Amino acid sequence: MKILGIGNAIVDVICKVEDEFISKNGLTKSTMKLIFDEKEFKSLLSNLKIEKTVSGGSVANSIVGLSQLGNKVGFIGKVCDDELGNKYEEGLKNESVEYFYSKKKESVPTGTCLILITPDSERTMCTFLGIAGKINENDVSADAIKQSEIILLEGYLWDEGEPKKAFEKAIKNANRVAMSLSDQFCVDRHKPHFLDLVKNKLDITFANEQEIKSLIEAKDFSEVVTFAQQIKKLIVITRGEKGAMAISGNEVVECDVKKNLKIVDLTGAGDLFASGFLHGYINKMSIKESLEKGTDMSSKIIQQIGARI
Repeated sequence: MKILGIGNAIVDVICKVEDEFISKNGLTKSTMKLIFDEKEFKSLLSNLKIEKTVSGGSVANSIVGLSQLGNKVGFIGKVCDDELGNKYEEGLKNESVEYFYSKKKESVPTGTCLILITPDSERTMCTFLGIAGKINENDVSADAIKQSEIILLEGYLWDEGEPKKAFEKAIKNANRVAMSLSDQFCVDRHKPHFLDLVKNKLDITFANEQEIKSLIEAKDFSEVVTFAQQIKKLIVITRGEKGAMAISGNEVVECDVKKNLKIVDLTGAGDLFASGFLHGYINKMSIKESLEKGTDMSSKIIQQIGARI
């Protein structure tokens, strides 16, 4: 298997809202808020019209993108044996992703992420992790990991306790490890751990400019380049309108953003960028070609609703 993703198995529920809805519910636009109370989550959802539901989660989106590009891929993520859990598994299998998890009845339901799209195409997420956030080391197949060329992890999954043990088991058994930093709030919450991972345990790190600057507490982007060159790992950074950059040792490669796109929804832009880049990387393309493939994939996804091409 080329790439095995391990991440939060979350059913994406996509809704269009006005800016007023974001402020009225005390949300911060373009970020992800974790909701721990199932009733609070259901009450938020009750006032909305659902546009689409998808088997999501950041890494799952990247893995589906890789499958669509013709790569043999798999995914590990924890769901409950309930209606949404069944839909989740079915959704991945329909995309030719091998699912390495046997679901069972759990005390909490399958995780759900409410993706609120405002008229400016920004997405604000409210996530009820459900059983997805309770992944443990027994849920992670060491055999599946060893049979993969690369494993892809997400920062969202990292948490003290059981998820951390699952993460560590995955890294210990992997041939090569890639990870997305996921979200600035996520970086700020786990800064010392993430810094240790990036410096010492990851082969490839995906981040946007805001996340990587926050991680190393950089005031200027040049500090990010210096940091990446010093640790001699592959750091891949998306920079919005400034395009994307990959830094590997002394090699710094840039790629411009595509122009004149009709942007509809930014959901999955980073996830599909990672798909394209990893597709190039695993199929022995140059770093420049891999960046271009990532940019191509993210350009396609932002011109439609949801994180599926």
